[in-house]
Amino acid sequence: MIKTSKSASGLLGLCVGDALGVPVEFTSRTQRIESPVISMLGYGTWDVPAGTWSDDSSLTFCLAKCLCKGFSLDDIANSFYRWYHEGYWTASGEVFDIGNTTFLAIADFQRGVPPLQAGGKSENSNGNGSLMRILPMAYCYKKLAFSELISRTHQVSCITHAHLRSQMACGIYVSIAMYLLAGDKPQQAYEKGLSKIQTIYSSSEYAGEMTHFNRVFSGEIAELSLDDIQSGGYVIHTLEASLWCLLNSSSYSEAVLKAVNLGGDTDTTAAVTGGLAGIYYGVDSIPKEWIEQIARKQDIINLAERFNTAVFN
Repeated sequence: MIKTSKSASGLLGLCVGDALGVPVEFTSRTQRIESPVISMLGYGTWDVPAGTWSDDSSLTFCLAKCLCKGFSLDDIANSFYRWYHEGYWTASGEVFDIGNTTFLAIADFQRGVPPLQAGGKSENSNGNGSLMRILPMAYCYKKLAFSELISRTHQVSCITHAHLRSQMACGIYVSIAMYLLAGDKPQQAYEKGLSKIQTIYSSSEYAGEMTHFNRVFSGEIAELSLDDIQSGGYVIHTLEASLWCLLNSSSYSEAVLKAVNLGGDTDTTAAVTGGLAGIYYGVDSIPKEWIEQIARKQDIINLAERFNTAVFN
């Protein structure tokens, strides 16, 4: 039996979304419309069993495990290194997917580059690789002033993705997740999260990047049509798609399946969506047959309970 902690809701919500998307990653939206995913599949794109999760979940679990002991960028970066080189926090002891920006950052960290200087800083380094794993930072909202929470969120992004745009996408996501954790409904959390983060992002430091977030900050992301939502690996597109899926759904299952069936970067879109949907709808809303198929289910539940104690007690 799963304890229905808020941490289990988010971590399992993210992981189940990830695993639903893994078998159809890189398939087109047309393919997904013709043959929509409605259950936990196996093999496909990566030839791995049903319930296998990817780097999205692995690096999320690495971050959560490190936060159980406090906040150390060196520990977090080292856990990412261990994931890639030792199979730490993988579904089956094997890494089968890694983004190029994350790969290069781990290589730099291995060469002795400090964590805050390891991440990609160029315009082309704005993949969704830090957004996909940032959810655990939201759980620190009760123990940190908001400005410190966002500062640390930015720092965790910088380990792999140091461009300001990636940092800001993580900050927006964490701000919205924070309100979901506090009990707000999705639309309320979206609006409150935007209002709160604008207290930071209204400063001149962020002015040059704000236009990239116009659709998010409009407050009307849910009103966009399906054709307006893109689902590749660009961090802005993943943030928009995850919010669109959450706000246009009325259950956990609907949200994550909507995300997967957008096609493209299916595992990450569904993981980012699933983290938020898991928090709001709770563990009990996730189909039991999906949870039962998840690799290392008990290890994830044990981590979630330890993490829950660390952040809420």
